[in-house]
Amino acid sequence: MNARDALAAGGAIVVPNPAPLTHVVTATSPQAVNRLKGRPADQPVALWCHHDETLARVEDAVALDAAAVATGRRLLREELVTLLVPLRPDVPVWLRPAAKDGWALLFGARWEPVAALLGEHPILYVSSANRTGHAPVASAAAARAMFGDDVPVAAGEDREPGVRSATTTVRLHGDGRLELHRPGAQDARFVR
Repeated sequence: MNARDALAAGGAIVVPNPAPLTHVVTATSPQAVNRLKGRPADQPVALWCHHDETLARVEDAVALDAAAVATGRRLLREELVTLLVPLRPDVPVWLRPAAKDGWALLFGARWEPVAALLGEHPILYVSSANRTGHAPVASAAAARAMFGDDVPVAAGEDREPGVRSATTTVRLHGDGRLELHRPGAQDARFVR
């Protein structure tokens, strides 16, 4: 089955990202993402804010002022970080799989080679492309080796050379303050 058909059928697929990011696992249900990764079905995952409609809906659900929302949008879309944002008490059902302890985990990378595939599904859940306990995969070949040939890998692999790693995770507080939650690809160049 190809990636488009598998995603439409509710299955999880592996998708490449631009360098220096690794591949990710995505699906229309968080359970499919977790099943592929070999972890509990109810484990929180990130919501993929790849679609303008999704991002607008998220912005209505977060406890951020307009300036912090603009910062969050820039961090997701331009810096491609993973973002933790504070939630309002009435968390929408579609956002709950990405919520834990009053925070939502958002992934925002949008890459042209896979935009059409992802655009068909405004609500997607995402996690790094790895089985629990292993490093995220950085190529289609590594994805097939980890997950097997039955798991579709979306076309559009970035051929840029270089080391790849998972995204940096930043916590955006309600007052606009930023805090590094987990180091990753985006902050690696600043660490000596």
